[in-house]
Amino acid sequence: MKVDVLVAEIGSTTTIVNAFNLFQKPFGFLGKGFSRTTVETDVTIGLKKAIEHLKTNLNIDELTYDEMFATSSAAGGLKMTVHGLVYEMTAKAAKQAALNAGANIHLVTANLIEDSDIDKIKTIKPNIIVVAGGTDYGEKEVAYQNVLKLKDLNIPMIYSGNIQNHDRIKAINIKHLRIVENVYPRVDDFNILPLRKAIYETFEENIVHAKGMHKINEMIKGHIIPTPGSVMETTLILNDLIKGVMTIDVGGATTDVHSVCEPNQIYQKYHDGEPLFKRTVEGDLGVYINRQLVYEQTKINKLKQAFNEDDDYIRKLIQNEPYIPESKDGKKLIDLLTETCVEKALDRHVGDLKRVFTTNGMKVIPDGKDTSQVQAMFLTGGACLYHEYIESFIRNYLEQAVTKLVPHHQVKIYKDEQYLFSSLGVLSLTYKDEVKQLLKKMFNIKEG
Repeated sequence: MKVDVLVAEIGSTTTIVNAFNLFQKPFGFLGKGFSRTTVETDVTIGLKKAIEHLKTNLNIDELTYDEMFATSSAAGGLKMTVHGLVYEMTAKAAKQAALNAGANIHLVTANLIEDSDIDKIKTIKPNIIVVAGGTDYGEKEVAYQNVLKLKDLNIPMIYSGNIQNHDRIKAINIKHLRIVENVYPRVDDFNILPLRKAIYETFEENIVHAKGMHKINEMIKGHIIPTPGSVMETTLILNDLIKGVMTIDVGGATTDVHSVCEPNQIYQKYHDGEPLFKRTVEGDLGVYINRQLVYEQTKINKLKQAFNEDDDYIRKLIQNEPYIPESKDGKKLIDLLTETCVEKALDRHVGDLKRVFTTNGMKVIPDGKDTSQVQAMFLTGGACLYHEYIESFIRNYLEQAVTKLVPHHQVKIYKDEQYLFSSLGVLSLTYKDEVKQLLKKMFNIKEG
């Protein structure tokens, strides 16, 4: 059997391979295969096993394909540090670009980098360092001095600061350095796309140096990008079809929220400094690796009522239930923890309506990202997909969050039933129109 394209999702524990036809019938998603990720030795071993499993699921003996793409969160995913001039301006813009590209941000600094920061970077061992700072033709010395301080670390670096520094940074002739457009060229202007593209390119070039990834280019000839960045790409495609979208992805270690939307017109003047598309990563909200932290944030009465058991029983359940729950109470536990992850992640991603007192009396103004114009929410990740009543929980949350700038509680909610968002995102970098058609088919979307 010949298919048009395979997309591998190389996770920290599991490798998935999805097969698609984009140019022949039957059009769309054909099937998937699984294997344990073999990052400790060579990821292509697990990749080949996942393809064999795919062949079994398709009930075929032979499988050929024209192209193969991949997303990866293995070997720690994409670790980055970000260094800007003012935390709420250039550093924030660079951080958002990195998050949108799928990075795990381990350090953000503002102003001149100190020796203690250099020590932290050496301990973190990031895959990429981003240096920003200064609007175009504004302050330029801090970003330039930060580049000089970081140049000898031998870590891939991207400069996305004041354009006036380009020539003198080029003259230093730093190995593994990219220079791109300013991520914050003017006050309250986020120019995220050039930096995000550079992060993808740098990730692809250097992924072969990550543990177990040395042979990845033997099989993957197309794009390889971070898995969370790929989910954002899918979210952006969906925004082309439905203006105003949000994706919630509850995983074993983190919960990610992606939103692409304009603010309500009445709040437009307060929205400067908030990006059109935003990703937040909650490192303490995951239903497996960070299960204990989620438990500590869950209302204990809710858990006691659900199980009609004491604290000791619930704690043992948390400690002993595997990643994929095997018992009825284990499934109930994961569902409850998923609800906490969704609630807390939305609380942190979405802005608030706040009361302020002025000379003209009290006013209610927005603070943070306004998602009230979101027309559709998409749920991905196993925890959300296997929670039978998650849509009802989300609608109840939206209805009760009266001080939050959340979508309307009757917003359309869709499940990524086949768990394809991360595959479709990387695929869209080459085949955007075909992915659009596939998404319209998946969710029965009538464009326009």
